[in-house]
Amino acid sequence: MTTQEANDTSLLLRAGSLAAPMEIIEEYTIGPSLGEDNIQRGIHSVVWGMVAIAVFMCMYYMLFGVFSTISLGVNVLLLLAILSMLQATLTLPGIAAMALAIGVAIDSNVLINERIREELRAGVAPQQAISAGYQHAWATILDSNVTTLIAGLALLAFGSGPVRGFAVVHCIGILTSMFSAVFFSRGLVNLWYGRKKKLKSVSIGQVWKPEGESGHRSVASGRAVVDGDGDQ
Repeated sequence: MTTQEANDTSLLLRAGSLAAPMEIIEEYTIGPSLGEDNIQRGIHSVVWGMVAIAVFMCMYYMLFGVFSTISLGVNVLLLLAILSMLQATLTLPGIAAMALAIGVAIDSNVLINERIREELRAGVAPQQAISAGYQHAWATILDSNVTTLIAGLALLAFGSGPVRGFAVVHCIGILTSMFSAVFFSRGLVNLWYGRKKKLKSVSIGQVWKPEGESGHRSVASGRAVVDGDGDQ
């Protein structure tokens, strides 16, 4: 468009001479209270989701569930701290990404706890089962988080607006979850059980031995107990 054509178009727009048929179907006004209400609902969903996860983990994994819950809380604090350092605004997509980060973080703890249970079923001593559980679960946790991180980076690279905001919180949440779920929880477990030289039992819920195998199934007060023959 030349300068003259642009001026002519500008005159037509100001004069209202461009005929554009318009039929008003619906008209409404969105105030700031609606956005605030959505953010409050998002925060409530994150909080109550975390409470529900904490209750389930504590009931199903006993003391190891408590360790996982504390690690989950540390993960949320780390995520909020990093967002605060970046001076990022917490929007509704960011809150949704935070809820997803909680699920990713607790999934890593579930993998670790179940791996420890498998070691206990195999007759491994409790102290060795804890060490082997963290070592063997690390490869799976790293693989799942890296693939999820790749998807988050793709959203960050090709997305725009709210999608990029979701991707930023999502990627940061993956990194913080790997630290809290593996390293921080391992520190808590070592702090609690590492000082015991002869560890006879660990509080990790019921560890059932499959039917048909030698030995008996023994569960006392929600603890995986090692008997004299090395069976759980």
